[in-house]
Amino acid sequence: MDINSIEFWTKILVSVLCGGIIGFERQIRGKPAGIRTSILICLGTEIFVSHGTSLATGDQYRVLAQVVTGIGFLGAGLMISQEGTVRGVTSAAVIWVLAAIGATIGLGHLAEALVFVLVTVGVLSGVEYLENSIRRLRSGDHARPQSFENIGRKRGKKL
Repeated sequence: MDINSIEFWTKILVSVLCGGIIGFERQIRGKPAGIRTSILICLGTEIFVSHGTSLATGDQYRVLAQVVTGIGFLGAGLMISQEGTVRGVTSAAVIWVLAAIGATIGLGHLAEALVFVLVTVGVLSGVEYLENSIRRLRSGDHARPQSFENIGRKRGKKL
């Protein structure tokens, strides 16, 4: 790791960009792990993995394994159980993916990391769009057949 190298700063900038994009998507939806948290997870993982690859022993796999374990605990801390429902599972999964993206950057695979960001945001946004579309399809006038009596009441008329 050389602070004067372009590779050093490129990895940092890509980490901030990747974490920021995913964090922005989470923050505009009011979810935990917004922009700051996402950037720090991605950047922190990149730093650990970059350190691991610069070790003389080349034992980056042990460093990576410890990061995966640690990130699992961070994600588990987000999940809570309320009234029989587990909440925060998607946020925990996003943290897991952010760490994987940071590790990808730390290993020097920047283009792949950007692809993973696009896929992640696509999944988060696309699935939410589908869920909302299906809910809209199940509500309103098209949800269930209505009798003439109910239609008349809606319009303020009695049939």
